[in-house]
Formats: sequence, C-alpha cells, structure tokens
Amino acid sequence: MPSPNTFTIAVDGRQVGRPRSSTAATSGSSTTPEVDDSYEGRGLATILVGEALQATRAAGKRVVAVCTLVAGYLDKHRDFDDIVDPITDETQQFLRDAVRTG
Repeated sequence: MPSPNTFTIAVDGRQVGRPRSSTAATSGSSTTPEVDDSYEGRGLATILVGEALQATRAAGKRVVAVCTLVAGYLDKHRDFDDIVDPITDETQQFLRDAVRTG
C-alpha cells in the first residue's frame, strides 16, 4: 500500500501512474511521475505533478525541479513560484552522488 505521501492515479480502478523515483533533493522529496505506456498523452502525469505540488505547499515545504516534466509544469503554472528554489551546485552534486550510490 502506498504511503500517504505517495501520489498515484487510476483509470477505471486500475493504477496507471505513480512516482518513478524519489530522492531527498529538496526539503521534501523529488519525484518523477511515470504513467503506463498505454495511458500516455492523456495529461495524467501533469495531474500527479499538480497534486504533489499542492501537497508540498500545504506541508510548508519547497521544491527544486530536477525532473524536466516538473520543470515544464512549473514554467506553465507560475502560481507555484513561491515554493520553488533554483537548482544549485549542491543539488546537482547531491543528485550525482545519489545516482552513484543508488
């Protein structure tokens, strides 16, 4: 069973979308949504991103957009600018280290 902080999306009762990965690159977590291939192109991943961003704001946390999908969403939805931090050298190094050890 997913934790309360894990976002999933279902179509006709079937789970078709979920976070692909999770790293502590922010004060919360950084996730990349993944949607089953047969459901791609329906906007489901963007729904997951929007819900996760709303929950992040409600929890008083901040976001560093290391996923291109999340970054693209944030470019189009400037109402989340108040919780977005830039990608820093430290963030990039953290991600490189996480990939090496993960």
